[in-house]
Amino acid sequence: QVNLVESGGGLLQAGDALRLSCEATERLFIMGWYRQPPGKQREFVATLQSDGTANYGKFARDQFNISRDNSKKMVFLERENVQPDDTARYYCYGRGGTYYNPRDYWGQGTQVTVSS
Repeated sequence: QVNLVESGGGLLQAGDALRLSCEATERLFIMGWYRQPPGKQREFVATLQSDGTANYGKFARDQFNISRDNSKKMVFLERENVQPDDTARYYCYGRGGTYYNPRDYWGQGTQVTVSS
């Protein structure tokens, strides 16, 4: 079983910078982030493959930056100038396994609350 542990987040003010970290217990081909705003469904933020290929959700493009430290099995999510609508629980995501038998993993999530 692969575990993902998030850190960062908390209570921020509009205009603050956000930096989230996630560490996996194994190296994963894909690592990334989803978020779930209050009363809404979970939505895709960004993923980053171990080969450097990044994908962003439509709202996240040009606002969030995802990066990885493969040696430390970590993925990071950054955003400058957070806004109240960035309030959400942010979940770390990872995909491992094999091409024909992929396995998805999730962290417990970290709450980000942005006040105006």
